[in-house]
Amino acid sequence: MRDKATERWSTYEPFHILLGDKRVADIVITNHARMRWSERIESEKTGFEDICAFLWEKLKNNCIEPYYRNEQDVYLIDDDLVMVAEFGDLDGEIDLVGNPLHKMIVVTFLGRMSENVELRDLKTYYSWLRHSRRMTLMKNSRKRK
Repeated sequence: MRDKATERWSTYEPFHILLGDKRVADIVITNHARMRWSERIESEKTGFEDICAFLWEKLKNNCIEPYYRNEQDVYLIDDDLVMVAEFGDLDGEIDLVGNPLHKMIVVTFLGRMSENVELRDLKTYYSWLRHSRRMTLMKNSRKRK
């Protein structure tokens, strides 16, 4: 997802945006992320192009930041929307200085903190999820015996 139009003829617009130490030049949305988007975020604009356009605008406006300072996979959009993303190098793509460019692979959207209070502390939320799943599995194994 790159900017498609330039303001004037024969001028360059930046086609990568810094997010931390990554130079994002492309956005990839997984099928799981698109399903979570339609379930938890938006019910009308659910296409890959719609989601990429939304994320590209948020990147350009510097509205995406890491959820935790040390974590590089969970991001917060507009201090509300929680997203999980990974980064990969774009083969053969470098900026003018020679630094590699990256693609942002959106794995999933966890939801909005304003709607789901548990997302305010992800570490506690994930430990609760692991515990509840483990307890469910233990209950199911007891029933089978």
